[in-house]
Amino acid sequence: MTQPTDIRRVHTALALAGHGIPVLPLRVGKVPFGNCRACAKNACGGRPNMKTPGPCHCPDVCHAWAAATTEPHVLNSPQWTTAWRQAAAVAYHPGGAGLTVVDLDNAAAIAWARETLPATRTVPTTRGEHWIYRGVMPSANAVRPGVDIKSHMAYARWLGWGSGAMAALPGSVRALALTDPSPARRAPQTVSAPLGGQGGECRHRTPVFLDRGIAMAEQQITGAREAVHATVYRTFLAVLSTHGRCGCLTDTHVARLFTAAQAKGESVRHCTDAWTNARTALGM
Repeated sequence: MTQPTDIRRVHTALALAGHGIPVLPLRVGKVPFGNCRACAKNACGGRPNMKTPGPCHCPDVCHAWAAATTEPHVLNSPQWTTAWRQAAAVAYHPGGAGLTVVDLDNAAAIAWARETLPATRTVPTTRGEHWIYRGVMPSANAVRPGVDIKSHMAYARWLGWGSGAMAALPGSVRALALTDPSPARRAPQTVSAPLGGQGGECRHRTPVFLDRGIAMAEQQITGAREAVHATVYRTFLAVLSTHGRCGCLTDTHVARLFTAAQAKGESVRHCTDAWTNARTALGM
């Protein structure tokens, strides 16, 4: 006999909780259940893991991602049972499980990930893929076209265990969530050349891998329609984290990136600042 959908969701949630993955129900539209009246506008002080003043002991499914739990008695409580009946999906808090999800929303984003990021566990989604890494970082939306990062203080829809071995969270993903430091924090202009390879072990499969990486970085900068400063900085970070330590990245490659940035209205000084700050952020 087929089980009702809400019972199947509860069983899925309990199984995930048993693996240490904090779970919560989602309503139609992939959105969490809102605050109850007692917790409206965080009048309760918020849940402790939301880092807001005061504990909230509300037994309801409140506070979005912070409601995620691994406690079976909570998942089976009357309040949560009601929520499961109304739910459209099961979600989880990646950061609470020690994970980071790179949410790739379309074919172009998937192609970029395959060229740029280390292979890891992959879960198909409605429009793209979730790439899941071991490690936690700040969450960030729209780090590049079609790419979101879901980890700490975020939730992701549960779509199955996926396939492939899970890799450690790479610096190239962490770099995507960083933004250009404010002018007051920018590194002093003590370099005359933007590069300076470090002669480490080369991880590139072929020279074509590097060339494609630079071409995709140029496209990312050229395609920016807003937040050009931040896009340039994040792109520099991504390029340096992947290609900057082995000495294969040349001044010619860097000049291509600078040219793309200047075509979007960036000054030479900002390009140099962003490059220097990116190297500093990566400890190069």
